[in-house]
Formats: sequence, structure tokens, C-alpha cells
Amino acid sequence: MFSKFLRLEWKSFTRSASFTGNMILKIFMIIGKINLAILFAMGGVGMFFIFRDEKMNPIQTVNRFLIYYFLADVTIRIIFQSIPVINIRPLLPMPINRGTIISFIMGKTFVSIFTLLPAFLFIPFALLLIFKGDYPALNVILWMVSLWAIVYINNLINLLLDGKDNLFIIFIAVIAGLGSLHYYNLFDVTQYTGPVFDSFYNTPYMFLLPVIVLAAVWKYTFTYFTKAMYLDTGLKGKHTEAVTQNLTWLNRFGLMGTFLKNDIKLIWRNKRPRTTVFQGVFFYAYGILLLSGVVEQYNNPYWKILGALSITNGFMFTFGQLVPSWDSAYYPLMMSQNIKYREYISAKWWLIVIATAVTTLLATVCLFFGVEAYLMVLAAAIYNMGVNSHLALLSGAFIKTPIDLTTTQQAFGGKKAFNIKAILLVLPKLILPFLVFMYGDKLLGKGAGIALVAALGILGFAFRNIVFKAIEKVYLSEKYSTIDAYKQKN
Repeated sequence: MFSKFLRLEWKSFTRSASFTGNMILKIFMIIGKINLAILFAMGGVGMFFIFRDEKMNPIQTVNRFLIYYFLADVTIRIIFQSIPVINIRPLLPMPINRGTIISFIMGKTFVSIFTLLPAFLFIPFALLLIFKGDYPALNVILWMVSLWAIVYINNLINLLLDGKDNLFIIFIAVIAGLGSLHYYNLFDVTQYTGPVFDSFYNTPYMFLLPVIVLAAVWKYTFTYFTKAMYLDTGLKGKHTEAVTQNLTWLNRFGLMGTFLKNDIKLIWRNKRPRTTVFQGVFFYAYGILLLSGVVEQYNNPYWKILGALSITNGFMFTFGQLVPSWDSAYYPLMMSQNIKYREYISAKWWLIVIATAVTTLLATVCLFFGVEAYLMVLAAAIYNMGVNSHLALLSGAFIKTPIDLTTTQQAFGGKKAFNIKAILLVLPKLILPFLVFMYGDKLLGKGAGIALVAALGILGFAFRNIVFKAIEKVYLSEKYSTIDAYKQKN
């Protein structure tokens, strides 16, 4: 039965209208996964030799910090790991055991890159322990079995926590809190968790503990999803009472004001767009980190200009580049109305500009890092509003991804969000201002670099009408292919 499910997925993949784009994405993903596997393998080899050269016990040192690794593993899974799904409803009337369907879905997560990467980290490390460190092979193997069981437990925890909005914030807070307490010598959690991981190596039968926990969590997860696999329970759509916001003050802007009201209500009422707003906080925090110069390696003007760009383009990257996919549920209906693309595009542009202006005001904290740091933020904001906002709307015409507004999964866009045109349009958003700043800095200094970046943004404002006409033509040319793509829900 599993082979039949795999054949169905292969047919769905090859028959998709965006097969070419999906194939290109798969190739890029495979290359990226191979690179990650190589890096993890190098990390596993490096850990052994670094700890040995520093006269530290490799296995005890690793065991001491494994608690942070596994907490980070769960957090990364919650943020980035997409739960594999198949279209269950057509299968329910068929003579297929529900347990088979659940086992297939759960089994797919066990071969994901998030589950396989730890193997590339720990297997080289374990082999070196045996062949270079003269550690007992049986103890090392049982220790590896214990770690592998914990990796699988994390995987199942991620399955159970799927759909719990913004839960990753709690895990990040726990990691940051424990790390801070450890750094300031207030509380060292590794003193309590390290001996537990040591016992998996020192006491052979202790490996049974995580294995038994894994079996229990598997059973619970299997039962949980089996009970939820009914149309009137787990597969039933969730409905919540709508809260009305009039926003009548936007009526003065005519049709564009109507579009703005719809976008604000969309963000306010739905999970997925709200998630993009929270994701913008990470861009803001990352930019603050780069501008602060706390990390010595990043304490140079080139990293700081990237930080300034990151602070002011978070909303644009997470929301703006998925226009018009946010309206995919009713896009065909919109296109059957007498709606001018110019008004539609202008409303989206103003939303991006307003969000950028708000983040620029919030970035006044950068004045603590010096006036120059905030001037970089202002220049980056002008560039993002004048140039990147147009590029985001232009790339959106080629990102034909229907979006489920009620879910937070695939928060950065699905497979159809990636194609050659979209990728090429993403590059200028960061690379072009970086190169312009570098040119000005090399020519006349940092001030000239900042001025050139701002000047490009001002030029974007000056030629806004011409650019809007060009974007409108692209949207019109992609109109019917976009409507067709939005009809493909799987």
C-alpha cells in the first residue's frame, strides 16, 4: 500500500501545472541538503579532534551540551519542518485501513532532512570514538541508539504540536533563558542533564529508556491521529466568530481604500498572515544584532548595511512578495469584476510602504549604536520603499501559490512559490543595495555609500508611475495562468 501512495504522489508531482518550477526547486533543495549533510559530517569529525586536542573527554563534553542541541532541534522543526500530508478525504470511503494511512504520513517524517541530518553529525563522531579514541564499540553503539531515539521523539513531538501557533517562541525563550543563566553562572542545567546522557554510554541497559519512551510516544501519536481522522472531528473545518472592524476612515481613498481595508482585515482575522507579521520580528531582531556590532565578525559596514536592510524589509519579504497569493481563495471572482489592476497594486504598495515606515520608526533604538547606524536604516528604508517594494510586487506575479489563510504551515510559501523568474527578482532586493553601498564606500567612504543607496530609493519614487504601468502589464499577461494555478489546491 505504501508503494501505491508513493505512486499517487509521483503522479501528483509530474502532472502539476508547475512541474518545471517544482523540479527546479527539487534540484536546488537536493543540492542544499547535500551541502548541509557535508557540513554536519565535518562538524562531527571536527568535534572529536577539537575536544581531543584540548585534552577534553569528547563524549562527556558532547553529552554535557546535548540538552541545548535537542531543544534547538525541536524549535527548528516547529518553525521550518512542513508536515507531509496526503489528500485524505477521497481515501476514507475506500477499503484502506486508517492505520496504514497514518503510518505512511508518520513514516514520511522519519526520512525528512531534519531527521537524517543528526546521523551525519553523530555517526562520524561515533566512528572516530571507536577507531581513534579506543572507546568500547558496544557502549558507543548503544549511546548512538539512545540519541537516535531522542531524535525520533523530537520528530513525533513536532507532529503533535503541529498547528499550535507561535509555540516556537516558548522554546526559543527556554533556550535563551537557560543559556543566559548558564552564561552568567546563575544556573547550569548541563550539570543535571549531562549525567543522564552519560548514563546512556556508561550503563548499557539505560539505552532502553529513550527507546521505551519513543515506543510510547509513537503509540500515543498513532492513536491521536487515528481518532482525528474523521470528517466530523479532526478533518472538520474550524469556524470562529468574525470580529468586524469598520475602518471607515479609509473610505476617503476610494477603491484603493477598499483594498487596504480588506488587507488589514485579512491580516487581523487569519492565522497565516498574522504569522508573517511575527516573522517580520525576526528580520528586525537579526538586523539589530548586525547593527549592534556585538558579534566581532559582523562589526563592519557591509554587515551593518545588510542589517539595516533586514530591519526594514521584514514585512515586505514575508507578506509583500506573496501578493496576490493572499487573495487566491477569491482571486477568480475578483478578476471577473470591473477592477483595475492599478488600484489593486497601489493598495498593496501602500501597505508595504506603511509597514516599512513603522519598522523604521521602531528602529530609532539604533541611535544607541550611533547616528551612522540609524542613517543606514533610513537609507535602507528609502531603498525598500522606492525599489524593493516594486520588485516584491513584480515577483508576486510569478509566485502562483494558493494560500490557506487558516493554517500557518509553509509560512514562507510552497513549492510553487519558487521559479527562475521569482528567484532572479529576489536577488536585487539584497545584492543590489549591498553592491551600491560597497561601491560608494570604496570610492568616497561610508557616507557616500549610504547616500547612493538612498538615492536609488528616491529614483524609485520618481519613476513610480512608469514602474506601476510595467507591473500592471505583467499581472495582465499572467492573469489566466495565475487563476489556473490557484485552482490547484494540492
